[in-house]
Amino acid sequence: MSKREFQTEISQLLQLIIHSLYSHPEIFLRELISNSSDALDKLRHLTLVDDAFKSLAFEPRIELTIDETAQTLTIADNGIGMSEEDLVNNLGTIARSGTKNFLSQLSGDAKKDSNLIGQFGVGFYSAFMVADKVEVVSRKAGEEKAWRWTSDGKTGFDLEPAEREAAGTTVLLHLNEEGKQYASGYRLQEIVRRYSNHIAFPIFMTYDKSEWNAEAKKSESKRVTEQVNAASALWRRPKSELKDEDYKELYKSLTGDNEDPLFWFHTKAEGTLEYTTLFFIPAKAPFDLFHAEYKSGVKLYVKRVFITDDAKELLPPYLRFVRGIIDSEDLPLNVSREILQQNQVLQSIRAASVKKILGELKLIAQNKPEEYLKFVEQFNRPLKEGLYGDFIHREALLDLVRFKSTKVEGLTSLAEAKTRMQEGQKAIYYITGGNEALLRTSPLLEIYKKKEIEVLILDEEIDEIVFGGIEKYGEIDLKAVNKSATGEDLKDAESADKSKELQPLLDALKKTLGDRVKDVRASVRLADSPSCIVTDEQEPSMKMQQMLRAMGQTDLPAAKPTLEINPDHEIVQKLLKRADDSVTEDASWLLLEQALLMEGVPLQNPAAFVQRLNRVLSLSI
Repeated sequence: MSKREFQTEISQLLQLIIHSLYSHPEIFLRELISNSSDALDKLRHLTLVDDAFKSLAFEPRIELTIDETAQTLTIADNGIGMSEEDLVNNLGTIARSGTKNFLSQLSGDAKKDSNLIGQFGVGFYSAFMVADKVEVVSRKAGEEKAWRWTSDGKTGFDLEPAEREAAGTTVLLHLNEEGKQYASGYRLQEIVRRYSNHIAFPIFMTYDKSEWNAEAKKSESKRVTEQVNAASALWRRPKSELKDEDYKELYKSLTGDNEDPLFWFHTKAEGTLEYTTLFFIPAKAPFDLFHAEYKSGVKLYVKRVFITDDAKELLPPYLRFVRGIIDSEDLPLNVSREILQQNQVLQSIRAASVKKILGELKLIAQNKPEEYLKFVEQFNRPLKEGLYGDFIHREALLDLVRFKSTKVEGLTSLAEAKTRMQEGQKAIYYITGGNEALLRTSPLLEIYKKKEIEVLILDEEIDEIVFGGIEKYGEIDLKAVNKSATGEDLKDAESADKSKELQPLLDALKKTLGDRVKDVRASVRLADSPSCIVTDEQEPSMKMQQMLRAMGQTDLPAAKPTLEINPDHEIVQKLLKRADDSVTEDASWLLLEQALLMEGVPLQNPAAFVQRLNRVLSLSI
């Protein structure tokens, strides 16, 4: 026997699970059954595609055994099993999907945290909520040796050779005071039906069942073994036979989520291709939604045989929040990851699935707007990612994305903004480049507010990258108000006269500011502020350039905005009368620097700004 210590993070994890999640201890059974189901899936797949296992007599099953006298519960399967190395790696060190991430996500809310257990792949450790000792005996398929892993969940574990007749894993829980309630057949049946009813394999339970003996006129205990789950591929059944509760149960058993899904879309396709899809939209964004190495939420089956749950090719990355199942009749059982990437059948299923998901979301947006807003609060940003990369479905995605606005409370759509356009309005306008509060007070919005023209507020970093490449919504132009060319929409004959009148001041400002600006000109977009900055159509905004530098792109050329000044502002009119003195020089820099500050761009030389400001202040006091 060898005694080993847990990795540090595992010790932390065990303490947090045991002490933080005590109000939902029944999830231990969901997690252990889910592990057994995964092990059965993997071995069944091998028996179909690997010559070494094709002759194996395989009748997959999960067995629960209750011993009320000894106060133990056993969960056993005849799945793929684990070797000595697997036991150490899976049960003694950081879980593959990231125990550290799990620890950082814990909130102290037992309901939320119990949901995280399944998502992070650390579910085995939930056994220590109900047991003061756990024994695992496992034998890997294709190997002769079995191993016993034993731990009290405190400091470490023991590992020693063991005996097991066939491949699979047995988990023996020595129940603690909290766990004794689960040495009950009726209690366990209730939990299995709630969390694991639609696990694809039969779950049998052996326990002491009380039955009424009519002759003896008393209740008698009898040892029985009964199947306690439906073990059906629910997604293959007609929708007319299924209730909402069936879908919710399946979703929870698939994902480990305690909350009901927001929506689900169930499709059976027949014809050239035959396949079934069942997709769920979670109520809350998955923890790894914005991780580069996210875990796919969709499982691939072929003729009800599990193939993989790690194929990101099944849906495009921007739909990575979708959970569910694709079950094909036309893919080969031995399909590999490499084949999946180029398989025409799968590409056709993927294309139809994306169209189906986006189409269903559009119907929900039209018919259940309040429900759709719950979805948008969680998944608006991934949809924007789709706008950047999925040109085929761009129009559909433009209808699904929602925006903040200067006209309405909450979120609005482009279709709704289109209905609010003023007569003669040439485009739907938007502003990007910073946090919402800063954007709403931007001088760039002044003329639009004055003319009661709506401007959409795009305050996420991704917005400028995405919408900079989208020129139209249907036949309507989409224009950023912080781009030079957008000002042309506001020009009239009077604008040209004002520009001519300001020319001496414009020349003086250009001379002073030199190569810090691309140009200085009279503005048609300002109402109350003396100045603002804009960039050319093909150039990133000042805020975007700042963000790119923060991301490490240090070789960017120096940012050169165009400075626009308000011909009607009192400061500008006074400067026009004294265009060549030292005050004008300080004022030139202050007009540029205050415009930069309003855009959320830090000044290159704050000390020089303060000195200039003090000189101008001293003249005004």
